Amino acid sequence: ASKFVDGKRVSTRDSIPIIEMVLSGKVNREIVSAINSQGGKAVGLSGKDANLLICEQDKPELEFVGKPTKVNSEILECFLDSDFIPIVSPIGVGKNGETYNINADTVSGAIAAHMKAERLLLLTDVSGVKDKTGQVLTKLTSGDIEDLTRNGTIVKGMLPKTQTATDAIKNGVRAVVILDGRAPNAILLELFTDLGAGTLIREHSKFQNTQ
Repeated sequence: ASKFVDGKRVSTRDSIPIIEMVLSGKVNREIVSAINSQGGKAVGLSGKDANLLICEQDKPELEFVGKPTKVNSEILECFLDSDFIPIVSPIGVGKNGETYNINADTVSGAIAAHMKAERLLLLTDVSGVKDKTGQVLTKLTSGDIEDLTRNGTIVKGMLPKTQTATDAIKNGVRAVVILDGRAPNAILLELFTDLGAGTLIREHSKFQNTQ
């Protein structure tokens, strides 16, 4: 049985070996194989490889859930001038060598901020951030996210995603998009159409009426 705190799954000491085996083994390899089968050149990595993700405990009640304190990006920078696509499983290492499970959105935001990405795309199983009537909010600022969190509109699994978005923007990412990864051509629609897809989040001072 799974237990969640603020949208993050509690990871016990006993569950960590299983989590690492599934994320770094099964899931990572499935994503690598899927990309390679479509003509890409994907390479699987764990956040523990080359100490890519150094972590500390997120919250005591989450047990072995970590939050990145350092991203050693040298290994990722090796991929920038190549055709290889790194697929990073969200497993990190603590200062004493302990293994941490990290929320995947948190990992992507930390890496994007460290690499100074222009845009971070967070794929999920909903169409974006919704208001209390269920309508997708297509454009938000970091301030909007704070208000929506405070008034209880953003809850559960959307909390880590929006927190990742605001943290990433604060640390140098120009924009974050939360969109439905199940929708056909979602990424193409976001990148190559005026309307985009999902919810676009920017810092208030940089927010404009166009994407």
